Amino acid sequence: MVQIGNIQLPDFPLLLAPMEDVSDPPFRVVCKRNGADLVFTEFISSEGLIRDAIRCRRKLDIYDEERPTGIQLFGGDEERLALAAKIVDVTQPELLDINFGCPVKGIVAQGAGAGVLRDVDLMVRLTEACVKSTNLPVTVKTRLGWDDDSKNIEEVAERLQDVGIKALTIHGRTRCQLYKGEADWSLIAKVKNNPRIHIPIFGNGDINSPQKALEYKNRYGVDGIMIGRAVIGYPWLFREIRHYLQTGELLPAPTVSERVDVCKQQLHKSLQYKGPVAGIYAMRGHYLRYLKGLPGVKEFRTSLMTLTDPEAIAAVLDDILVRYEGYTMERAPIELVNYHENCPL
Repeated sequence: MVQIGNIQLPDFPLLLAPMEDVSDPPFRVVCKRNGADLVFTEFISSEGLIRDAIRCRRKLDIYDEERPTGIQLFGGDEERLALAAKIVDVTQPELLDINFGCPVKGIVAQGAGAGVLRDVDLMVRLTEACVKSTNLPVTVKTRLGWDDDSKNIEEVAERLQDVGIKALTIHGRTRCQLYKGEADWSLIAKVKNNPRIHIPIFGNGDINSPQKALEYKNRYGVDGIMIGRAVIGYPWLFREIRHYLQTGELLPAPTVSERVDVCKQQLHKSLQYKGPVAGIYAMRGHYLRYLKGLPGVKEFRTSLMTLTDPEAIAAVLDDILVRYEGYTMERAPIELVNYHENCPL
């Protein structure tokens, strides 16, 4: 078992990464049903939360069936981050996570997210302020460092553990890499193998297959892995990894019926959570990924992207089942979305 504060997770847990505009409650439920052991909200601005911004407050919502859930905050001011942590405490998630890894220019310019990587002392103060302000276990997600000349994750891990964090997730890139190149897990392994470190260390970056998950588990010795981009449109990766770790066998690719069923599940939750208008718009980007690989599916995708009536959308999904009855989906490599590809540094 892996312990985070009073939260017990299975051996080598699989975590859903916090992803803006992706990991909302409907998507988190789908991932949970398909094997995610711990899920995280989209990241939430401490400033927005304190100002009672509606969008930020909505991100605190958690379905019972998705638990355990971590709420993730970002911010660069100690007092305001601590106050936001108190607000989160009242909503009773299982844990509070601090984002020191988001590389987006707008976040970095606020002195938050990966922007804090340039000031380890500030990172420590921000973390300590959160730890002292909440009864929740506090965890951190971060990167190796700001750039190739400042990969300070070993120092960061020790100092954050010393001020009370209960787990650390490390993305194997620097901020300046964004999502380019290959994630370097060797420094993650150094943190894990540091005799001073006794909290769980989770690795993040480039896991897109059961084989790679097992390889990295064995090679780098981390306590678990966090997966983000690879499960957008493919939440079945969680169950595939778990099955492969336990048996050494690959599950068959999800069938057309399973893909349509997940579309319907997420659509239902999206309508329930966001309402008939926003719920439909929120799903449009997901259909394209769930149905990727089906030959001749363009006409159906066009309907799904334009229809505004839930019953009409459900009818199109049923038509897909009829059209592709008996069709066998082939397993294909999962392509990782290059978030922020054109993000200026």
